[in-house]
Formats: sequence, structure tokens, C-alpha cells
Amino acid sequence: MAKVGKPNLDRIEAGHREILLRVCRLVDEAGGRAWLVGGTVRDGVLGSSQRDLDLEVFGLPGPDLRAALGAVFALDLVGESFGILKLREAPIDVGLPRRESKAGQGHRAFDVTADPDLPLADAAARRDFTINAIYFDPLQDEVADPFGGLSDLGHRLLRHTSPAFGEDPLRVLRGMQFVARFLLDVVPGTLAECRRIGFEELPSERVFEEWKKLILQGEEPGRGLRFLRDTTWLRFFPELEATVGCPQDPRHHPEGDVWTHTGHCLDAFAAERTDDPHEDLVVGLAVLCHDLGKPLCTQVESGGRLRALGHEKAGVEVAEHFLARLTNQRKLVLQVLPLVAEHMAPSQLAKADASDAAVRRLAKRVGRIDRLLRVARADALGRPPLGPDPFPAGPWLSEKAHRLSVLEAQPEALVQGRDLLQLGWSAGPHLKEILDRVYEAQLEGHFMNIEGGQDYVRHHFTPKGK
Repeated sequence: MAKVGKPNLDRIEAGHREILLRVCRLVDEAGGRAWLVGGTVRDGVLGSSQRDLDLEVFGLPGPDLRAALGAVFALDLVGESFGILKLREAPIDVGLPRRESKAGQGHRAFDVTADPDLPLADAAARRDFTINAIYFDPLQDEVADPFGGLSDLGHRLLRHTSPAFGEDPLRVLRGMQFVARFLLDVVPGTLAECRRIGFEELPSERVFEEWKKLILQGEEPGRGLRFLRDTTWLRFFPELEATVGCPQDPRHHPEGDVWTHTGHCLDAFAAERTDDPHEDLVVGLAVLCHDLGKPLCTQVESGGRLRALGHEKAGVEVAEHFLARLTNQRKLVLQVLPLVAEHMAPSQLAKADASDAAVRRLAKRVGRIDRLLRVARADALGRPPLGPDPFPAGPWLSEKAHRLSVLEAQPEALVQGRDLLQLGWSAGPHLKEILDRVYEAQLEGHFMNIEGGQDYVRHHFTPKGK
């Protein structure tokens, strides 16, 4: 059991901490009581940074709360029924306890009313997990913990608070990323409750937010995947479910099936995140999807050898279907798919001691070789207990791509349409074909600068249209 104590406000930015305490004093002077709650308290107990601060105010009607805070702070009101006030000068949300009742199917089908006189234990029962139902009064230095969240944090347990948990199916996916972020074990009752919950009509943007937290914040994302399997929610992601039991050659994959391998790969990726959210998201999604083609391609050859020839290319369409259901961010998906298609290329090129031209062509296909190297490295490290260096191709390709100036970008075409016009060509659609052929010659290394490109055009092509 890890030792836990009261929330520590020292990890809150000093200026925000002062504003927080001032808000609490204003509430107190108006006759109410402000409690920090949710992730703010949980992260404070764990000693993590606290960026978004959530206060719940008891004993003070909404109009009085707005009047007390509005006299000092600029506020934004988020929904009359929700009664949430956002401070513009600090990441602090101030809300009232809420009564909620399920009014139909779906994540948003709730009747919600603010009730400042709701007992704290009743308000806590509306929260998802016990670790998010801990309250802390910064003025009185008092903790209220009606569902034993501090104990569950200490024992690293994920437990739902009450039967109201099942009214919001998104909470299952929140559980997925929580177990990965905080290395939690799930109590049997909560697993059983999750198994009873259906996916309903969850909005894709909310679903994707939970996957993003798994990838960008999970200490062990593979643990989150196992949570999906244990709750039977993997059935809602059939592309991933198909990897369960998909065999691999034990000589190259002693860890087991494709499902197990994917979890190890995600954990290896998480251990080497860069803290650039966009880059980590692109690479993390590619790691998640890199072997989705194996269930389509795996065959047993003579002698019992298992092979999945072509799985990297076959996996592109599968990954595209999977990602399209998670997000409508088409630009993001188009950055991920080439990494899935080419995740075997670093080892293949290194083994063949490939030419500079081959490396330039790879850079053209994937956009950024540095991303591809991260995916391929996670793939290699996701095969325990292989070692000690399962990815010798990494340094080889990294050095070569750096020397060719294509590690972080595609090769830029040296010869442009304006250059052809200066060389006597007329404008028109025929220029594209010439430019494409010249670019191919550049990738092959026939010239290295604009002057060389112009000479190449003069010697190999005759101007048309003039």
C-alpha cells in the first residue's frame, strides 16, 4: 500500500493558488463552503501537478454565488442548469452540487439541476470513482471522503462510487485511462458493473478524449487495453479485438499473440514520450494500430512457421476504419497511416544497407522518419524478453536520414514550376509530369541543389509550348 495523506496545494502555480484561496474566502464570507473535488484533489494527494482546479460550493444559492464572485472576478457561466462559473484569469471552475437523473439513452441524456443544499455524500455519489470523490476544504484543511477514495488511492484500486455509475457509459473509458495513468487494479464489483454497461451513442469526440489521455498520459497504456478486455468493452473496438489470440512466431515474438505485443509496444512508447502532445499522439496512435493487419495476413507455412507477410500494408485500411470511428481529425489520421504502412521499413533498409535514394524515398512516403523510428523502436521493444538491443536499425537509419536532411521532413523539391518557366517552358498541365520526373531524379541523387536541378532539366528535357 502506498502512503497517502491530505492533498498538497504546493504543486498549484503560486498565482493560481492565491486566487483559489481568495475564491474560497469570498464563498465563506457569503455564507457558503467551497470544497476542492475530483482530479484536483486526487492529483494533490498523489503529489502531481494540479492545473485545472474544480471547486464545489455548498450552502450558497447560485445567484448569491455569482454575485459574490462577480464582484471581484470576470466570470463565464456554463449553463444555468449546471451552475458552473469559470474564472477567466485562472483555470478554476466553481460549481454547485447537482442532482442528476437519467432521462433517456446516451451520454448526455440527463436532467440536471443545481442544488446547493444537497448533502455532500449525495453529491459525491454522483461522481464516477472513489478516487475522484474526495473533497478538500483549503480554508479548514479538512478532508471529506465518504466513499474511501484515500484508501483506494493508497491501495491503487479503481472502484465506482454508487449504482449511478452505470448511467454514463463514458465512465468505462475513463476507467481505461485511469488504470493506465495511476497503475490501478480494478475491484471485481466495478468490473462487473462495466460489463453491464453498453456503448450507447457516445459522441466520438468524447470517446477520443479518453483514448488521447490513455496515449498521452498513461504510464502503462497496455494496462488500459487489458481493462477493455476484462470489461468486455473490447468488443466495441473489433479491429483491436481481432488481435486477441492472433499467433506470432515465438522466435521473434516470445511475448505471445498480437494483442499482448501491442500492449508491450504501447508501454515501451510511453516510457519514451517526448512531451510534445501532437508528436506523441501521432506516434502513439501508430503504435496502437501498427499490427492491425496481422489477423488478416497471418498464415502457417510448411514446418509450422508463422508469418504475416504484407500485414503492414493490409493494416492501413483497418487502421483507417478504426481511427475514423474515434475522430474526424482527418489530417491527424493521414499522419498516422503512413507510419503503419512503413513500420517494418527501418529494419528492412538497415538489413539491406540501403542506398541514400531508398532513404529519401522513405522520407517522401512517411513525411517524418523520426516519427517512424519511434514507432519501429516501440515495436522492437514490445517483444520481451528479446534483448539487449532489439533495434540496431535505429541508429543506422537515424544517422543516414540526418545526413541527408530528411530526418524530420520530406525531401523538398528543388526544382519548381517557376524554374521551368525561366528555362523556356510555357505554363500548363504538362509541367506537372516534368516536375514529377525531375523530383524522382532528385530522390535518386542525380543532383543536390537548384543549379544541378536546372542543369538536369536542360540535359534531359526539351521545352514545350515556346
